[in-house]
Amino acid sequence: MRNGEYPVIRHCLTAIVALLASALVVAAGAPQKNATPTGPASAPAVRPADHPTEAASAANSGQHALTEEDVTSFLDGLVPYAMARGAIAGGVVVVVKDGKTLFAKGYGYADVAGRKPVIAAQTLFRPGSVSKLFTWTSVMQLVGAGKLDLDRDVNEYLDFKIPPKFGQPITLRNLLTHTPGFEDGISEAFVKQPEQLMPLGDYLKKHMPARIYPPGKIVAYSNYGASLAGYIVQRTSGEQFADYVANHIFKPLGMEHSTFVQPLPAQFQSNMSSGYTTASDKKPHPFELIETAPAGALSATGTDMAHFMIAHLQNGQYGDGRILPEPTAVLMHSPASRMAPGMNGFALGFYMENRNGQRIIGHAGDTEPFHSDLHLLLDQGVGLFMSFNSLGKEGEAGKVREQLFRDFLDRYYPYVPPEEKTVADPKPDAARVAGWYVGSRRIESALRLLFALSQESVKAHEDGTISVSMLKDLSGTPKRWREVGPLTYREVNGQTHLKFVTDEKGSISYWISDDFLPVEVALRTHGLGKLGLLRVMLIAWVSVLVLTLAIWLGGWITRRHFRATLALTPQQKRLRLASRIGVVLIVITCAGWLGLVAALTGGSGDINGMLIALYLLGVLAILGCLTVILEGAQRVLSGPGGWLVRCSELVLGLAGLYGLWVILHYGLANFSLTY
Repeated sequence: MRNGEYPVIRHCLTAIVALLASALVVAAGAPQKNATPTGPASAPAVRPADHPTEAASAANSGQHALTEEDVTSFLDGLVPYAMARGAIAGGVVVVVKDGKTLFAKGYGYADVAGRKPVIAAQTLFRPGSVSKLFTWTSVMQLVGAGKLDLDRDVNEYLDFKIPPKFGQPITLRNLLTHTPGFEDGISEAFVKQPEQLMPLGDYLKKHMPARIYPPGKIVAYSNYGASLAGYIVQRTSGEQFADYVANHIFKPLGMEHSTFVQPLPAQFQSNMSSGYTTASDKKPHPFELIETAPAGALSATGTDMAHFMIAHLQNGQYGDGRILPEPTAVLMHSPASRMAPGMNGFALGFYMENRNGQRIIGHAGDTEPFHSDLHLLLDQGVGLFMSFNSLGKEGEAGKVREQLFRDFLDRYYPYVPPEEKTVADPKPDAARVAGWYVGSRRIESALRLLFALSQESVKAHEDGTISVSMLKDLSGTPKRWREVGPLTYREVNGQTHLKFVTDEKGSISYWISDDFLPVEVALRTHGLGKLGLLRVMLIAWVSVLVLTLAIWLGGWITRRHFRATLALTPQQKRLRLASRIGVVLIVITCAGWLGLVAALTGGSGDINGMLIALYLLGVLAILGCLTVILEGAQRVLSGPGGWLVRCSELVLGLAGLYGLWVILHYGLANFSLTY
């Protein structure tokens, strides 16, 4: 659920630190280094060109038969080297075909210190948000039984109410397609001690996120929405969620080494893989306790996951058992929501990953140390599951699993995409779409400024192509995209597409790409909120504030040395002092938010106390901005001072006005603890 499941957090922290720090550095007059923006964690993987999987693709341009012998040779020649290169301790890879497990093998170590190997049929991994597929399957079981309705207001199934907004109820269909309109949330999603785990219903009532989009309109991946669906399963069935999944999915599928129970039951503990940041870590991560269990708390072996894949590939059937009626399974696997025609979107729970001409559904999952993918090639009866127990150096686990999937497709289902000609004159549309965009999956209530600073750019080039800062090739360079239809772009020398969608007025609203998981869209930003302008304004703003304090301190030292006094009336002196104290409060507030970013970067889960303190500082900073504006207006209009003094006070007054806008617009004093 972290990393790839929280792209918005990992995505923006590094950029924010660089931006805010640069503002302070510029203000102090030090040279500024160029910062390279980082893409979101859920962006397509970027690998060095000498990665072993690249060689595998180049050497196998023709189709290979997907046999046990060939897939064993392929994976055994690829996975160990990739893991060693990426400092990944252990992993498991499973391939199923035509109702049988074709390949299941563990690589590396489940326990590095004890040199305990990964065994596909014994070692348990935490597949993170792949867990959601079990939640969605549970929902569809109850839909198939007539106990749940996909299009009914979810409030009818709850013992609490989601407040009305936008004149539309949230439905189960919205939850399964991640279009309920909730903002994202991370507060207390993970706890450190078992006694801190609260009942699922209590957690959902306490941490209800704000609704920021109308239901069904904008996709914004939601762990809360998945957990809400799990709670509905629990209430409708009369069984605890973990028990329901065990009785209605694990048992009929023969998944004897799988559980949602936390902490891990004793019979599984000896086979649970440890989790690491890198293979060289001396101390593994503790077993993660996840409050939003239906969204990411599964523990399972690779071979158990094979049973689950086979059941879905056979429309609910596994051996003599059935977990879904065939029509319900077909419905679950069919497209249910797209943010643009022809683009990958969501089925009911699964997201679409169509590539190489194949109809593919799947899901990814990430906890702090575990990183997993599940892919189902529906028309081929083929499934691929992989999970790694380490992030790896520089996030290599995400890169390995992305490229492993693509190389698997290129080897066994090679594809030559159809020709699409570039439109006659692409420059007008390239200029039209250029600008700044922010992800739809974000936290509005408490961390709005942090997400505003995570925007990505679309750039128009002289030849009519465009590039998107977050969509990069293997060398780390933004890919080029050429227009092949109205506001529709195709990767230069590639097969993936990118589309821009307009609103009812014809203005660009957002873009979505098949080169990016369909868990969010990139929304166009406007006015003072555009990062290009926001960055310049923030740096200038902080520079003015710091320079003002430096002049204030320097002036006081100089007057003290020469025993001089300010030519101001007592009232003017008091207002000037209040203004400078206001500047101090604003600077402290900026430093406080920089400290919050550092806390989030360090993995701090409980930031409530820091947020409350920052909100209180924000209120004081509002008063500070008002005094700065008042004093600046008074000095400009009435003096004393010549034109230089009046100009400097005017600049300071404008800085106070801008600071007031920043605090109010980005909610830096709203006292919300929803995050």
